[in-house]
Amino acid sequence: MTAGETGWAGTTWETWRDHDAIRRRLDAGADPEAYGHGRPLHLAAQWGSAEVVAELARRVVDVDATEDGVTALWQAVVDRRPENALALAAAGADPWRRSIGGWSPGRLGLAGPTPDLFAVPAGERLTDAERATAVEAARLIDALGSFHHDGTGLACVAGIDAAEAVRRLKATPAPREFADGVVEDPWDHELDETLPLVGVTSVPGGCVVTQPWGYAPQRTGVLRPLSAGTLCYGLYANPKSGNQGRVARDGSIIGSDLHPGGGIDEGDTSEQALFSYLYQGNAIAYACAYAGLRPVDARAVVGPPDLWVMLPDRD
Repeated sequence: MTAGETGWAGTTWETWRDHDAIRRRLDAGADPEAYGHGRPLHLAAQWGSAEVVAELARRVVDVDATEDGVTALWQAVVDRRPENALALAAAGADPWRRSIGGWSPGRLGLAGPTPDLFAVPAGERLTDAERATAVEAARLIDALGSFHHDGTGLACVAGIDAAEAVRRLKATPAPREFADGVVEDPWDHELDETLPLVGVTSVPGGCVVTQPWGYAPQRTGVLRPLSAGTLCYGLYANPKSGNQGRVARDGSIIGSDLHPGGGIDEGDTSEQALFSYLYQGNAIAYACAYAGLRPVDARAVVGPPDLWVMLPDRD
């Protein structure tokens, strides 16, 4: 069933914030239960205004109906839309209904930026480990701050410092004049000239290999030696297709085509769901945290690094 067949043809993301427009469509016969293959209430919870959410909630049969296994209230909490979450709860949505990984919207919210969103029943609380994970996520995201990272490649390596990373990579010190020139304007050079140049920086918990203009740090020939006896998360913030993640452990690639910072997946475990929720929309922090790194600022990512080095030819 298409959006047109359910009365929603021509709607945009902005439409879900226009209460009058949504009400007119509903009064004209738009289906409050279906938008193409999805549900209007879920779209409003994610993108719309609280007024639109309340309007739709009044017209659906079940305010806790699911799409892809989750309720509209779950969607509002995960997407950090507290005003929409409150509107749904006021309409009868259940904050404590279990969902992905055993989490409920209410309990997941306890780990997020608005822990006081709902009245908490007895027995509903975070474990000490979950609370510590949430506290560290907030610290790390704040420490890294906000910066443009499209085109950046990273390898976040647990348990080794910059000097050991350089040794494992068999890298050599980069000529300072060349490194300075590339940093000043990487697009003034051919890619095959700049791809071997990476920065390496020690941080609490391990080290970061960075390339603010390219994908070299997450290549197999880099991740394998770096991950010998440890864990490494590789990230390339592809400007065309989005963030791409890879995981290496003990010299082998054990995960590819991952989407760091992309949010919770339906099959996530409890730990994975919490981790994905906390780092949603923060791919760099996700990669660092996955490897157990605890940088205190963004220097290891954006520079200047501890060392600029040249990689040997490798895949």
